[in-house]
Amino acid sequence: MRTVVISGASSGIGEATAQRFAEAGDHVVNLDIAPPQDTPGEWIETDVSDWAAVGSAVTRVYDERGRLDVVIANAGVSVRHGVLDLTEEQARRTTSVNLLGVLALWQAAARIMVGRKEGVLLATASVNGLRGYPFYADYNATKAGVAALCRTFAMELSPHVRAACVSPGAVLTPMQLAEYTDAMLAETNRRIPAGRHAAPSEIAEAFFYLASPAAGFLTGQELVIDGGETAGATTTAFGGA
Repeated sequence: MRTVVISGASSGIGEATAQRFAEAGDHVVNLDIAPPQDTPGEWIETDVSDWAAVGSAVTRVYDERGRLDVVIANAGVSVRHGVLDLTEEQARRTTSVNLLGVLALWQAAARIMVGRKEGVLLATASVNGLRGYPFYADYNATKAGVAALCRTFAMELSPHVRAACVSPGAVLTPMQLAEYTDAMLAETNRRIPAGRHAAPSEIAEAFFYLASPAAGFLTGQELVIDGGETAGATTTAFGGA
């Protein structure tokens, strides 16, 4: 039984990912400030922007379980706003959670994994880090940074510890539904060749694959799952009769 730590697993992609690993018989630990509703496994209340709290949580898991196999930095925040309306407080919070939170969790886990000479570090990036996207300047920048962290950790920690990230396109998560009207969701679907948003469970499958032995030769990579959105289509409806 693997020990799998996932930040931000109380809802959305994190919750679906926790469910996927739990279904496979893994012991899942959720690091989140929000209490879970349907997330399986153990919950440790943790703000990933607090490096000391993150370090304590990771150490606690390792001390109690005696192993640390997979760590997924998924916690994230997003606020829709123009670049001229963005405040320093908003930008610092987004950066502290989305980018520095990944660094804090990965670093704490890596210190254990390097000593054990095994482990997998994963994170949720985004296609927003691959191209310009309006109204999410700070979010976009943090997600591009996650991909850069992934490559750096892979270079420094190979061959024993692997690092990879998943970059989803549009996913029907509570965060997405809170910011988008039905009309905005429909317009987004028209820009995606697959014609729809992804389900959180589809992103969870990607994480499960990256943590598996089948992905043993994969490190430093960004796995894009976007229904073809970044393959070329940006403003037109998906093809078909």
